[in-house]
Amino acid sequence: MNLERIRERLSGGFRPFAIETSGGKRYQVPRPEFLAVGRGVVVVLGQNDTVTTLDALHIVGLEDLPAFPGKTES
Repeated sequence: MNLERIRERLSGGFRPFAIETSGGKRYQVPRPEFLAVGRGVVVVLGQNDTVTTLDALHIVGLEDLPAFPGKTES
């Protein structure tokens, strides 16, 4: 996965999305502050403050999610 595509999702007009991995797992990103993008990794902050580090080579897709309740459009 090109990390630049993920960086673009975080800037201007953010919309919630999920990251899909080669192992079939999905990680929801409800707001930009739940994600950090490095040179070759992505870090996702999950429920109960869990932290998951994903190697960019294992990210196979991004999926749009509906806006979460109480979320206003940017």
